[in-house]
Amino acid sequence: MIIKYTAPLRGELSIPGDKSISHRSIMFGALANGTTEVTHFLTGADCLSTIACFRQMGIDITLEENSQGGHVLVHGKGLHGLHSPSGILDAGNSGTTVRLLSGILAGQSFESTITGDESIQKRPMKRIMTPLLAMGADITSLNGNGCAPLLLRGKTLHGTHYDSPVASAQVKSCVLLAGLYADGITSLREPALSRNHSELMLRYFGADIKTGTDTAHTDFTVSVTPDPLLTGQKVRVPGDISSAAYFIAAALLVPGSELLLKNVGINPTRDGMLRVCQAMGADITLLNEDHSGAEPCADLLVRNSNLKAVEIGGDLIPTLIDELPILAVLAAFADGTTVIRGAAELRVKESDRIAVMTENLTRIGCPVEATPDGMIISGGKPLHGTTIDPHKDHRIAMSFAVAALACSGEMDILDADCVKISYPGFYEDLGALRNQKK
Repeated sequence: MIIKYTAPLRGELSIPGDKSISHRSIMFGALANGTTEVTHFLTGADCLSTIACFRQMGIDITLEENSQGGHVLVHGKGLHGLHSPSGILDAGNSGTTVRLLSGILAGQSFESTITGDESIQKRPMKRIMTPLLAMGADITSLNGNGCAPLLLRGKTLHGTHYDSPVASAQVKSCVLLAGLYADGITSLREPALSRNHSELMLRYFGADIKTGTDTAHTDFTVSVTPDPLLTGQKVRVPGDISSAAYFIAAALLVPGSELLLKNVGINPTRDGMLRVCQAMGADITLLNEDHSGAEPCADLLVRNSNLKAVEIGGDLIPTLIDELPILAVLAAFADGTTVIRGAAELRVKESDRIAVMTENLTRIGCPVEATPDGMIISGGKPLHGTTIDPHKDHRIAMSFAVAALACSGEMDILDADCVKISYPGFYEDLGALRNQKK
């Protein structure tokens, strides 16, 4: 994919459905009694992997695509309605599928194996294996390296309390889902509040979920009561702020741009991108805010802005972990030195995002230093197009597609179709906004 400097970006865009919420709507719908109807479902490869896994375990799921995204009907069979899969469960490139589904599989009455592609087989799974083993689960890394493929021999689990060393929504969700099958209350404490889609949606489906924090806001706890009666629901998936982030950045960087991004999720555990952009001096206005459902959303009006450097770290990191690559691109164009710290989690994503972002920012002429848990980015210098290797990481590819719009010359992105993991229509949507009249 070759991309070069563009005229101002104009128009409005409906952002595809949130990936995290789309995954959970299938999982929780499968465990509920009755039919769950999901609209604006994200039909990216990761979410389709989740559908495929549950179909293998006997869940009838229909999917139709339309101009509003996917329309899905999940015919749930209740908490104990899954059956032994017809073969090995393949999560593709989806870490969410592996980690959340492992919590469900640990409490079943059958044996199962779950794996994924080459990238997934390198991602750390000890972070879910440790709490599951503490609950009495029988879970084994078949290659003995703490990664997939994972063998789970389902059994009765024990309610427990787990102090998570990391603020991770995937670890938290895995433990909560396993807790549905435990013999007592299961609770987890994390050092910062990670995204809370599981808590919100499980409660919406009928689970007894309790949350709390201490007065200093340094410990966040959540607990679940076992064996709830979950009931199928209607789920309208908001636009994914992680996908909106690329168009926010594009509008901020390209002179004269103004974009209206429709129906974007603004859950406070996910809105770190907005907070950092506003601290950088971004002109972003929230319109038509809607807090009536479980997941708040709004339209975002974004105008080209002169950006300044900031420091990004601490409790902000869990709220924008997936947006850090595109924030690094913004930092490359901002005046001053941006420091990202406390983001060691980037090392174990679809790629080592610290190493890959550093490699490619250097290629376009940006002075950048990698640190063990982040980057130091000296911004504001003229940048140029070149050949970019995203290492098959969808978020790296989209980040440099946006960078290309503000660089001189052409940007050649290798393996550009890796964006299908989370945003199959990304290049088409980007192209549609170019050269439009105000």
